[in-house]
Amino acid sequence: MRVAMVSEHASPLAEPGGPDSGGQNVHVRELSLALGRAGHDVTVYTRRDDPDLPEVVAFGPGARVRHLTAGPSRPVPKDDLVPFVPLLAQQLERAWRADPPDVVHAHFWMSGLAARGAAGLLGLPLLQTFHALGHVKKREQGADDTSPAGRIPAEETLVRTADRLTASCEDELFELLRLGANRRRISVVPCGVDPEEFSPEGPTPRRGRRKRVLALGRVVRRKGVDEVVEALREVPDTELVVAGGPPAGVDLLADPELTRLRELARRMRVAGRVRFLGAVRRPDVPALIRSADAVVCAPWYEPFGIVPLEAMSCGRPVVATAVGGMKDTVVDGETGLLVPPRDPKALGAALRALLADPQAVADLGAAGRRRVLSRYTWTKVAASTAAAYREAIAGREGGAAASGGPMTASREARTGVR
Repeated sequence: MRVAMVSEHASPLAEPGGPDSGGQNVHVRELSLALGRAGHDVTVYTRRDDPDLPEVVAFGPGARVRHLTAGPSRPVPKDDLVPFVPLLAQQLERAWRADPPDVVHAHFWMSGLAARGAAGLLGLPLLQTFHALGHVKKREQGADDTSPAGRIPAEETLVRTADRLTASCEDELFELLRLGANRRRISVVPCGVDPEEFSPEGPTPRRGRRKRVLALGRVVRRKGVDEVVEALREVPDTELVVAGGPPAGVDLLADPELTRLRELARRMRVAGRVRFLGAVRRPDVPALIRSADAVVCAPWYEPFGIVPLEAMSCGRPVVATAVGGMKDTVVDGETGLLVPPRDPKALGAALRALLADPQAVADLGAAGRRRVLSRYTWTKVAASTAAAYREAIAGREGGAAASGGPMTASREARTGVR
C-alpha cells in the first residue's frame, strides 16, 4: 500500500524529549520504518519548522518525510498551530491530487482536521490516531490544560467522520466510545518497541554504588516527575536520574522546569541523590535504561506510554501509575508494579520494596522482556496497522463514511477552534 501519514507537529526526524517532542515522534518514525520493511511505501507529511530543511528526506527503506510550508518556517508550540491548519490542508490536497495514496493516516487532532479536508475532497480513506484526547486532558489537568478551545468539538467530528479509528489501549477505546465512535470502526493497535535496539544485552554506562531509578521522557508537570522526586525520600541509598528536558548545548540551569524540580529536591532533602541529564540522544537511551535497576513512569494520565515498553524490552522492571495504556502494558506483580497517580508515598513504598529484592528485580525484568516479544514489537504493530488500513479502504469503497471537504475543515479551523 501507498500510505500518507500526517503528523503536523511531530516529525519522525526530531529527537524526543522536548516540550512538544515525545512518544508521537517515536511512534510515527518506528511505525513508518516497520511498514516500509513490510513492503509498504510511506510518506510522512509534517510542517516545516526550519527554512533550510529539504523538501523530502528519506529515513529508511520505503519511508520518507515531506516538509510542507504552513505558517512560519520555525518552531511553533503545537497549541498555537491551529491557524495554520487550513494552509496544511491545502498543501496536502495539492500533493495528493498529483500523487494520490491508497490510504491517509492522521496522527493527532490537528493533523486529522487537515487530512480530513484533503482526503474528503479526493475520496481517499482516512484513518485517525489521536495519541491524546482533549476531554481526557481537560479532565486530568483542569486549568493547566492549554489546548485550544475548539479541540474537543473537532475530535468529536473526527470520531464521527473518519473511515476508521485506532485506539492504543482499552482506556482509549472506551474514551472514543464516549465521544460517539462506532465500535465496529475502531481497531485497538498498541504502540511498539524495537527489541533489538532495546535489548538486555549491550553497553551500559558506569555508575556508582547506589541503586539507580530512571525517569525518562518529557519534563512537563503532568508526567509526574515531581512525585518521583518526592518519593525518593522513601527510598534510601538510591539515586534518581531524570532524562528529559533541554537538548545538548542548552544550559540546564536556565530551564524553568528543571529549576523547579531542583528546588523541590532541595526541599525534600534529596538533592544530592538526583541527577538531571537533559534530553538524551535516541541512540543513547537503551544503554541508559540498562544502567538502571528500575524505570519509573508516574504520569497523572498517559494515552499509552512508550517508555514502559522500552524498559521492559531492556529487561528492567517498571514502576508505573495505573493510568491509560500502562494498565495494559505493565502487569502488576509480573512485569512491574502499578501505583495510584499523584501519590508519592505509594510510589516510594513500591520502589523501596522492589529495590530491596534483587530477585524480584530480575524476575520482573525478564517477564517484561517476554511480554514485549509476544505482543509489542513494531513488526506486530505494523501488521495490525496495515489490517486497519485495509478496513478503512473497504469502508470507503463501501460508502461507510462521509468525510467533509477541505472547505469544511478550513471553516472548522477558523470558527470552531480558537
